[in-house]
Amino acid sequence: MNLRIIAAQILCRVLKDGQSLTAALDSHLTTISEAKDRAFVQALCYGVIRDYQSLECALGLLLDKPIRNKDIDIKALILIGLYQLRNMRVKSHAAVSETVSAVGKKTWAKAVINAVLRQYLRDSQAIDLRVDSDILASTSHPRWLLDAIHQDWNEQAKQVIAQNNQPAPMTLRVNLTRTTQAEYCQLLIESGIAAHPVTISATAIQLQQAVSVDALPHFAQGWVSVQDTAAQFAASLLQLQAGQRVLDMCAAPGGKTCAILELQPQLAELIAVDIDESRLQRVRENLNRLDLPGFKNLEGLIAGDASNPQQWWDGQLFDRILLDAPCSALGVIRRHPDIKILRRADDIAVLQQTQKQILEAAWQMLKSGGVLLYATCSILKAENELQITDFLAAHPDSFEIPIEADWGEQRPVGRQILTGEFDMDGFYYARLGKQ
Repeated sequence: MNLRIIAAQILCRVLKDGQSLTAALDSHLTTISEAKDRAFVQALCYGVIRDYQSLECALGLLLDKPIRNKDIDIKALILIGLYQLRNMRVKSHAAVSETVSAVGKKTWAKAVINAVLRQYLRDSQAIDLRVDSDILASTSHPRWLLDAIHQDWNEQAKQVIAQNNQPAPMTLRVNLTRTTQAEYCQLLIESGIAAHPVTISATAIQLQQAVSVDALPHFAQGWVSVQDTAAQFAASLLQLQAGQRVLDMCAAPGGKTCAILELQPQLAELIAVDIDESRLQRVRENLNRLDLPGFKNLEGLIAGDASNPQQWWDGQLFDRILLDAPCSALGVIRRHPDIKILRRADDIAVLQQTQKQILEAAWQMLKSGGVLLYATCSILKAENELQITDFLAAHPDSFEIPIEADWGEQRPVGRQILTGEFDMDGFYYARLGKQ
């Protein structure tokens, strides 16, 4: 089996069909039996997507004319070959020959791929210098995204852009109803997995290298979950108490839902809502694995539109609401580099309107004296502090409950984590009280 064929098929799903890299990988990796082969294909795909603008620039310098859209599979193969030559410890002759042999029925492409890759080997220094002199290619970011980052975070922009192009670490959330951060760190070490506790969190453990969840001690028994440190703050910021009624809006895949129940197992009720029924299945799987005492059944999982609660809400007000709002996800580009390719500048205004609608709906369901926590995995002010500033101005019964923490930056409203701080994803939180 030529693994580069599978990698090219996955890349075509992203580049041609606009599918997310995660979904494309999920649909193809199951066809590969060996773990090392799956890891190789995944490394190729993530690498090409992460460095896409850079690789595309290099390809443009190597071709007399662009590859036609109908031959995007050939373009994907060439990008795979270039990535191997530029970034991977693959012998150059193997990278060239294996990439050429991955060509299927389009036999004409063999000569093209061979010529392009061999020319790169001859002229790599000059080509790389020209790529590095192009701002879009050297940063592997589209123009609109570079402009947006510089506009909002001028002083920190260089660091954010660099962090976007780094692989994200694998971080665990310890289930404190089963074990402690220190105890589980020791279990990992005894299992030969290098790890350390994250000092700014009582539940987070960062692994030195990513491993299969099957290798994690007692994972199947619910002792830990995979979740970035920044996302783990949500549960504690809600200021949960026993007997409260809690709503988790836009809940899938359920990481924060589970963290809420781990932190406060004596809630009166937890309702988790997501518009996508298929994604709710992930929430069910997570809850079943964790077997949390505060969640006796799965009736609290509702497929519904968060912006239109009249379709699913029973009219009873909530003490606490977590709104993990739909957003541009620009804070998690490290984990989902296809965002740099698939996201468009005009998506932001649409997302802002959706966020506003869901905020309005959530506010109707919150008790007087209740707390709403607004969260996004974005770094754009338009989706974060400006969104909340507008909301506070429009709702006299709302007020900010400041977040005091040793992480993130205090903004005029809320708190912003920029990508890479303490090795975390980019994240924003604002905590609102209702009079």
